[in-house]
Order: sequence, then structure tokens, then C-alpha cells
Amino acid sequence: MIYILEDDDSIRKLISFSLANQGFECRAFRVPSEFWNAIAEKKPDLVLLDLLLPEEDGISVLKKLRADDEFTELPVIIITAKDAESDISNGLDTGADDYIVKPFVMSNLISRIKAVLRRCSQNPEKGFSKYLVAGSIKLDLYKHMAYSNDQQIMLTLKEFDLLAVLIENRGNVMSREQLLNLIWNINAAIESRTVDVHIRTLRQKIGDLNAEFIQTVRGVGYKVGAV
Repeated sequence: MIYILEDDDSIRKLISFSLANQGFECRAFRVPSEFWNAIAEKKPDLVLLDLLLPEEDGISVLKKLRADDEFTELPVIIITAKDAESDISNGLDTGADDYIVKPFVMSNLISRIKAVLRRCSQNPEKGFSKYLVAGSIKLDLYKHMAYSNDQQIMLTLKEFDLLAVLIENRGNVMSREQLLNLIWNINAAIESRTVDVHIRTLRQKIGDLNAEFIQTVRGVGYKVGAV
């Protein structure tokens, strides 16, 4: 079950319709009071949360969820028009599991939802796992922090998201087109070199000991080996 808290009628209906077409069960709410009444009766598997809401803003809703032991690890994806770096950092630092800026491509949203739910299913007894680990690389998904051989490495938001997607799909080749759509929400025809530049920077930051961690598949894209 996915709960959608979004006050824009057209966006709320579009998301609900698209999720239903993908086989997801969902409930949509216009205001936080409706959401709180519903969540008191049944806990969802994931929440899609707008920030600009009547009654109380989305950050306030997120803080209340994270302060409640029952919902501390409930996956939450923020969907908002607020695209400033400070807004994104604040949302992630408050405990959001992902942050998507409007306008967005619906296929991108579906992919991001599946990615979060997939991470959740990796540890069904404890719920959502806050870490992604592959080899000597570890990503803290709550704090958006990355580590290589237990040493923190400073990544931009896009670099972090790129590394997370590659690790989530370890063993599988991700094309430049897929990465551009998932992370930058843009069409590959615009600028495919963006991915190559970020991959090069990522390799530099994770260090020589992980030189072969991100592999190039010529003519296709990139992958992280099945480590």
C-alpha cells in the first residue's frame, strides 16, 4: 500500500492512476489531517509526500513520522517543486529516502519507488535498511553519506544518486539513457556526456583501491560487478 499526500488534484490523480496501472495499491490524500487519520488505521509500505501543503508543511509531517517509533523506518519519498540545494539537503537530512523535483517523468517516479521498496525488502524483519553496501563501498541512505574502506568520501547529490543506482542494480549494465532518466530526469538526446563526467569523478573519489568497482561496458553503459 502506498499513501500519497499531495494537495494538487491533477498531480494526485495522475500519480494514483499511474501506480494503479503498475499494480500498486494506493490511497491519496489532499490534506495532512486525512493522511494522519488513515495512517492511524493502517500503516502503508511507502509514502509519497509533497512539501507545500495546507494545514502543515511536508517537512513537519516527515519529522512527526520519524519521531514515532512505529514509522521511524517507513520509506518516504518527497515529491515537490522546491528544487533548491538547501531544500533537497533539508529533506534528506530530515529522513526522506528520496527526493524528486516537479515536474517529473512518471516512469522515473515508478523506478524510484521500486528502488526504495526493493531496498526495504532486503531486510524484511527490520524493515527499510538505511545502508547500501557493495565491496568496500557503503552508502548511508538516510544521511546521504558515502564511505570507501570506512573512510568518508564527499559526493555531490547526483554523484551519490548515481552510485546508489549502480549498486542497487549490481551485476546489471545500466545504459547512459537509463541513468539520465533515473537521476537527471532528462532525455538522453540532450546530453549523454553528463553521465561519463560524473562516472569519471566518482572513480576519482572512491580511490585507487576501488579502481575497477565501476566497470565500463563499451557501447552500452556502466555497471557495478556482482560483489
